[in-house]
Amino acid sequence: MEKTDPQITEFTLKERMRYLFVDHAVLRYRWHNFHEIAPGVFRSNQPTHGRLAAYRAMGIENVITLRGSGNAIHQRMERASCDALDITMFTIRANARKPISRDELVKLLDLFRTVPRPFLMHCKSGADRAGLASALYLLDQEDASVEEARGMLSFRYLHIKHSATGILDHILDRFEARQADGPISIRDWIETEYSVDDISRSWAADRRG
Repeated sequence: MEKTDPQITEFTLKERMRYLFVDHAVLRYRWHNFHEIAPGVFRSNQPTHGRLAAYRAMGIENVITLRGSGNAIHQRMERASCDALDITMFTIRANARKPISRDELVKLLDLFRTVPRPFLMHCKSGADRAGLASALYLLDQEDASVEEARGMLSFRYLHIKHSATGILDHILDRFEARQADGPISIRDWIETEYSVDDISRSWAADRRG
């Protein structure tokens, strides 16, 4: 039976206009940035209700949002859509221009181990936070090299390294540099050595040249 779109029935016109034009959802009705990065593992930008319904029909019953669990209109709309479509929604708090906290990264790696495939992970544009999460998935679950994982943060997905979002690339750079000193898994590095302050300082130093 077709599900009623809660983005139409449960939200005011003002809320829907804010979602469309402040959160830029109007751009995402046609532009999806949707890609399969490993068997049954997908990345995209923020999905609309119609897209979530289409993904549900593909068998995707689990969604990881990298945009946190607050009360912004896009978060409330996504929760309503997932509830209506019997999709389980998991939340990770990430910022495209700051290092993600160790706790949130460990939480993300734990989700990679436990969330049934197929699943979708997304941020707002699908370019930056979704790119880093995809890279971490490949490193943690697919035994990829840093070079292979770095492909998840590329202009193919509209990620621009030479901007403030390049700090996400820098996380991979720091992990790669650590691996040069001796083998270590991405999980062990994050759990025992990763530091938001270290990433921020070294990123700022690199940008100063």
